[in-house]
Amino acid sequence: MKIEASFQPAAPGKPSALQADRLESAFLAEMLKYTGIESSESSFSGGVGESQFASWLTEQRADALSRRVDLGFSQFMVA
Repeated sequence: MKIEASFQPAAPGKPSALQADRLESAFLAEMLKYTGIESSESSFSGGVGESQFASWLTEQRADALSRRVDLGFSQFMVA
């Protein structure tokens, strides 16, 4: 079985718009971690299972936010 890469690397020294979007998403994920949105300590929390998927859920929220909000990283990176 042959596995092929699902991305095209950008030319060295010239970031692409996709890389700028990924950077925005990573930035938002880090900011969401500091908000404490993933910690839910109550009798209705998901316990161990919820804690296992908390980082994934934070990344998904950051991806959704980065698609809706433009932080302008691409202006400075792709110019």
